[in-house]
Amino acid sequence: MLMRKVPGFVPASPWGLRLPQKFLFLLFLSGLITLCFGALFLLPKSSRLKRLFLAPRTPQPGLEAMAEAASHPLAHEQESPPNPAPAAPAPGKDDPSSQATTRRRKGWLRRTHPTGPREEATAARSSGVAALRPQEESIPFSFDFSAFRSRLRHPVLGTRGDESKEPQSVVRTQREKVKEMMQFAWQSYRRYAMGKNELRPLTKDGYEGSMFGGLSGATVIDSLDTLYLMELKEEFQEAKAWVEESFHLNVSGEASLFEVNIRYIGGLLSAFYLTGEEVKNIRKVLKKIDKPFGLYPNFLSPVSGNWMQHHVSVGGLGDSFYEYLIKSWLMSAKTDMEAKDMYYEALEAIETHLLNVSPGGLTYIAEWRGGILDHKMGHLACFSGGMIALGAEDAKEEKRAHYRELAAQITKTCHESYARSDTKLGPEAFWFNSGREAVATQLSESYYILRPEVVESYMYLWRQTHDPIYREWGWEVVMALEKNCRTEAGFSGIHDVYSSIPNHDNKQQTFFLAETLKYLYLLFSEDDVLSPEDWVFNTEAHPLPVNHLDSSSRAGG
Repeated sequence: MLMRKVPGFVPASPWGLRLPQKFLFLLFLSGLITLCFGALFLLPKSSRLKRLFLAPRTPQPGLEAMAEAASHPLAHEQESPPNPAPAAPAPGKDDPSSQATTRRRKGWLRRTHPTGPREEATAARSSGVAALRPQEESIPFSFDFSAFRSRLRHPVLGTRGDESKEPQSVVRTQREKVKEMMQFAWQSYRRYAMGKNELRPLTKDGYEGSMFGGLSGATVIDSLDTLYLMELKEEFQEAKAWVEESFHLNVSGEASLFEVNIRYIGGLLSAFYLTGEEVKNIRKVLKKIDKPFGLYPNFLSPVSGNWMQHHVSVGGLGDSFYEYLIKSWLMSAKTDMEAKDMYYEALEAIETHLLNVSPGGLTYIAEWRGGILDHKMGHLACFSGGMIALGAEDAKEEKRAHYRELAAQITKTCHESYARSDTKLGPEAFWFNSGREAVATQLSESYYILRPEVVESYMYLWRQTHDPIYREWGWEVVMALEKNCRTEAGFSGIHDVYSSIPNHDNKQQTFFLAETLKYLYLLFSEDDVLSPEDWVFNTEAHPLPVNHLDSSSRAGG
């Protein structure tokens, strides 16, 4: 969740950076590394990632196997721990583990190729891979899915029993409604736009766009884990079959590394870790992605090192940066102390410089633009309530209650942005000035494009507090989506949340299926479904596993 905007200030030293800027610069670099590399190293056979940075060359025997063995946390396992925890099988498969063991948003930079032996050696050193002599014996690598699943402390889909034998409850009815919405959204996409990046429900056709550089099927890959989570078995198999048979890289455009990372890579990774079924083309995707240094021009001058834009925000282009600090800590099974320390230092800076309370008592995070505060908050920034709640447990003891209350207050403000509109859906940005609070002040900020950040915070706050207000607010969103965004052929965003007659934008965003509906479904599910003890969501709500290295911590005995 990195590319939505990193801070910038006016230069004031020989280095072009003041002390606070240097701190933020270091934060940015660390967050960038986490985003671009952290999740990728969870891949089986992840040494293939060297192809992102090195030009094709004569293979050296044993090199790839050594990299594979060194890069994966489970690479050194000799045998599976006994008594694996119970786990839900992949839809349509009886025993996925038996098969697994046998086999937002600009700034790109084209790949540079080593031109000779010296350059190749330098590139190998910079990638952290030691060259091996041809006579050295290669080290075999395999990913033991059973061992991985045995480390999970909860079954992936929770411990609920056969729902057909349970009495119908209100929360079950709500959960099933969200499932029906997902099924409708998927079936509409499959009927009118299968293989395209997004569905246009009004014109009943597909849309590709330029964000993915010609790659197709973004909705398919973004939907895989949501379909699996909701046990939509037939639909999951449809999506899986399309990836296996139709996903290709015969494209020539430039892609946003960030978007490809969180949607394509995140979607394929999570599908693998949930099911144990490897999607064959993932390494082709990785091979073709340009080097991540293409992200830098969006924020810094590659010559001077100065910030290109003097704009600080935890909304657009900045949210993922802060979010990934705390999630890196959690994903490391709470061993990455650097990420933890950086997160809490950054949070203190946000409180000091950006946090405000309106005259009406609403807590919000303003934006810093060239030394001046803009008293507005973007919809994208509403993820911060959930982020702060997620990190509250591991804060200093004297700060935990404070962070829980702060998370609740920010989430309440975001709810107000919904409650104060005619449609009960929130605008893209809302202001606190001229006596108006939590409302958009111009039409260009009054649209809603099926965004997930508010319900994301509802889900995290519900799991932390079990305060029924968050499920009430979530159900209000479900009803508002049904009333204002559901069309004959899918769900569509709307141009003006303050108009009682919705004017649709004709786009069913991929993140609606990947995030919005997933968070709503989890809000009405038990806490052990994709338990936070085992899984951390990336920016696109794709679950990636916590690195439980100690097999003694596994559940189920």
